[in-house]
Amino acid sequence: MDVHGRDLRYFVAVADELSFTRAAEHLFVSQPGLSKQIRMLEKQLDADLFERDRRTVRLTRAGEALLPHAREVLAAWDRAHAAVRAATAAERCVLRIGMSTSPGRGLLPALRPRLTSRHPDARPVLRQVNWGDPSAGLADGASDVALVWLPLPDGDRYRYVVVAREPRLVALPVGHPLAERAASDPEGKVDFTDLLEEPFLALPAEAGPLREYWLATDARAGRPPRIGGVITSAEETHEAVANGQGVALLASGNAPLIVRDGVIALPVRGISPAQLAVAARHDDRRPLVLAYLDEARKMGSGEIEQTPGTHSAAEGG
Repeated sequence: MDVHGRDLRYFVAVADELSFTRAAEHLFVSQPGLSKQIRMLEKQLDADLFERDRRTVRLTRAGEALLPHAREVLAAWDRAHAAVRAATAAERCVLRIGMSTSPGRGLLPALRPRLTSRHPDARPVLRQVNWGDPSAGLADGASDVALVWLPLPDGDRYRYVVVAREPRLVALPVGHPLAERAASDPEGKVDFTDLLEEPFLALPAEAGPLREYWLATDARAGRPPRIGGVITSAEETHEAVANGQGVALLASGNAPLIVRDGVIALPVRGISPAQLAVAARHDDRRPLVLAYLDEARKMGSGEIEQTPGTHSAAEGG
């Protein structure tokens, strides 16, 4: 047997007023409708709850027995309802920011106060996402906004703001022959054509177009890259380059975590610069999401000075 909370609330109102007329007015329902619900409750309980005559309404013994329990159930439901409202309100204030590694460049410290100045209750929460997910959690809804490297797969699903454009470098082990060639170049650069025969470190296959971007397949004139290994973290990238498994392209802002302990990085001629963006799903128009994108847009336009960071490895973003 299921008794609706509404029926218990109607019962308590009549018990408090000892009048169907006054209880109906208090509940903003019609008196016939209230009487019908009470009769249905009595039928469900198989007991009369009120003694009625033309002048008075009194609780029966069954009604007196039910009343404290009905009050307790309604009070518990009110507490539960309040808890749900509080949890829902708190959830609306949470902004989950996805990233594959720490973005550096002063982005997060600059964006947080700008967001909270517009939404004081906002609670930005950072979450790390595996390099195999180029959307940094946007695709499956685990993130509300994300710091991502372009291009995004299924790009029409997202809106984004570019917050940094940086030359791509190539990470090489110390003593690599191309380092000596770059030293004799007027700009200190390596031509990408000189890298075509090198084994490259690649993102996992599920990274899709982002994997292809960091392999620079668009600059290979149809020649497939040689894959020296698959990398899923900054530390793996450093170790693989240092051990001679392959070379890796990376954005210049990422270099500090790769260029150490036997690894160098050189600028590359003949490939496009990398673009770091703050992105969100097109269909997510919550105020916190739109405010975060708006503040990122201001940063991208130069309203805030972007400071170099120690962002992690190349492909991971």
